Amino acid sequence: MSFESDQAATKEAIRLGAPTWFGIGAWGLVVGVAMVKAGLSLPQALGMTFIVFGGSAQLASLPLIAAHAPVWVIFASALAVNLRFVIFSAILAPHFSHLPWYKRAWFGFMTGDVAVGLFIQRYPDMQDMKGKLAFLKGLIFPNWAAWQVGSVIGIFLGSQVPTSWGLGVAGTLAILCVMLPLIINAAALAGVVVSGIVVLLCFQFPYKLGLLLAVVVGIVTAMLLEEAIFKRRRLKVQQHD
Repeated sequence: MSFESDQAATKEAIRLGAPTWFGIGAWGLVVGVAMVKAGLSLPQALGMTFIVFGGSAQLASLPLIAAHAPVWVIFASALAVNLRFVIFSAILAPHFSHLPWYKRAWFGFMTGDVAVGLFIQRYPDMQDMKGKLAFLKGLIFPNWAAWQVGSVIGIFLGSQVPTSWGLGVAGTLAILCVMLPLIINAAALAGVVVSGIVVLLCFQFPYKLGLLLAVVVGIVTAMLLEEAIFKRRRLKVQQHD
C-alpha cells in the first residue's frame, strides 16, 4: 500500500512539474552563459552550478565578482537573495521532521522555488498523508536535472554565444513564466510588488545593494502581511463561533 501511494505521488509530482522544466532549463542556460561571460573558468563555472545551485544568487554575485567587489559584499548579496529559502524551510520542516537531519539538509539543498510552490499547493496543511516525501522527490530531482542540463550547456556554449542574442531577456521571460503562477496569495503578491518598487528606487546603489535591500524588504512585507491575514481570519472564526 505504501509503495503504491508513493508511486502515485511520484507520478503526480512529475505530471505537475513537467511544464516547468523547459523554463527552468532555459534559466539555467542563461546563468551558465552569464558565468562564462563574467570571466569564470570552466572548472569554476561547473563548480558554481553544482555547489551553489541557485540561479538568482549566482546572477546577483557574478557582477560583483567581475567588479572585484569585497568578498563580504558578494556573500551578503547571495545570502540576501536566498533568504526566501529560510521561509521555504520553515514551511517544509514540519512535514519532514521525522527524517534524520542529514536527509532534511540534503532535500533542502535540492529544493527550489518551483518545488516548494507546487508542494504547498498539493499539501497546504499538516495532515498526515502518505506519499509526501515521494511527491517532493518527484518534484526536486527532475527540477535539479533540468537546471543542471541547461546550465552545463550554457557553460560549454558560453564563449560561442554572441551578446546580441539577448539571452538575458529570454531567460528572464522564461523564469517569469515559471514563477508567476507561484504567486498564490495576497501576501506573496505584496512581497513581489514591494520588492519591485524598492529595486527600482535603489537602482543606483553600488554593488547591486539595491537588490539585496529589495529582497529583504519584500520578504519582510510578505511575512508581516501573511501574519496579519492569519490573525484576521482566526479572529473572524472566533467571532463566528
